[in-house]
This record gives sequence, C-alpha cells and structure tokens, in this order.
Amino acid sequence: MKLDVLMIAAHPDDAELGCAGTLLQQIAAGRRVGVVDLTRGELGSRGSAEQRDAEAAAATQLLGLHVRENLRLRDGFFVNDEAHQRQVIQVIRRYRPDILITNPNIDRHPDHGRAADLVHDAADLAGLSTLKTEDNGAPQAPWRPQLVLQAIHNSYVRPDVAVDITAYWRQKIAVLQAFKSQFYNPEYEESTETYISTPSFLQTLEARSRVLGEIIGAGYAEGFTCRRELGVSDISQLR
Repeated sequence: MKLDVLMIAAHPDDAELGCAGTLLQQIAAGRRVGVVDLTRGELGSRGSAEQRDAEAAAATQLLGLHVRENLRLRDGFFVNDEAHQRQVIQVIRRYRPDILITNPNIDRHPDHGRAADLVHDAADLAGLSTLKTEDNGAPQAPWRPQLVLQAIHNSYVRPDVAVDITAYWRQKIAVLQAFKSQFYNPEYEESTETYISTPSFLQTLEARSRVLGEIIGAGYAEGFTCRRELGVSDISQLR
C-alpha cells in the first residue's frame, strides 16, 4: 500500500500528540495516511504495553488511519545503528510515503531525538539502489520521501512550518484521550502521576497550539521543523 503521509514515532501516542490534527486534515483531503510506532512504550510509568496496544488501536479508529503497525523495538534502548536503520528502511520502502514525519530533534524524552535521527538517516538510505532489503522474501525497490518533517512534542521548538488544524482540534483532543493511561483522565485509577498525565499538560498543549495558530491567522496550529530549507513554487501558498 502506498501512503501519501507516514508518521514513524518512538512511542504509541507520539503521533497523536505531535500531529494528530495534521493527519486528520490529510485524511479528510482524501490522502492515504499511516503510523508506524517503533516501540510499545513498555517502559512508561503508567499503564502497560498491552494497554498501550489497545489505546493505539482505539486512536487508530478515531483517526481513520489506513495502516498502523508497531516494530516492537526496545523502548528506551533502540539505537541508530545499521540493524535498526534496516528495519525502518523496510517500512519506508513498503509504504513509499511522499511525506515522512517523525519525532522532534530535541525533546525532554531521549527516545524522541534518537527516533528523529534514526528515521532521518533511514529515509536517506532508503533511496539507495545499492542497499538491498526484502519484505516477506520479496526484494524492495528504493524509495526516498520527498519531505521529512519533525513534529513538536513537549519541549518548545520554533517551527519551520505551521499547519492550521482549527477544524480538527476537538478531534485531536478526543484522539489523545483514547490514551487513558497516559494523558489526564479523572476516571483512570492510577496512583503514579507523570508530566503528561496532569490537567495542566493538556492546557499547555492547547495554549501552545493557540499561540501558534494566532501567528498564522488560525485558531489552532501544529508546528513542524525540517532539516533542510523548504521551498514552494508559488508564494501565494504561504500565509
């Protein structure tokens, strides 16, 4: 299945946190969108890997994703080496996305920066015809996405581009709330409190989205960075 947009994220809920609004927008526009989680988030302080699996499945339904899979790499211990790059290359060549999104380059969670480096390097290598990979025993053709972006999660990063998600803000919050073990939910019985499980975290997320939206003349926006210069063929596409 060829995808228009693919998000490869370190943990279940990273895609939802960083770019659920953008994914919803792309799906509404008729584009094929998928998410690949690198790990099951098994080292998380709240919930279990099995809970995260179920929550990711629920979020997938709410988003309307065309595909979602989990590579089951070791949470907290995956690295940017050849073995891991080859696994990500296989995914990129399998789905052949035009746009690839991943975690932020720098964030409070160390897995996020490592995932960004891993995906960035794999995306470049995936375009080399001399690098051979197989998928279910069949050779894969090289594929390099046209654009690789990094979403913004917890730490503030000045974005290179902002996407108006005003029409999808309420849906984004509903998708995040599918991860009951991770984000604030007064009905979830868990004694351990984390940075993202407090009510203030979602309030901060909304405030940041509103500020970014205000900058581009929208109600809410999601921001992305890019490791190369971005260009358009028509300046009227900018706002």
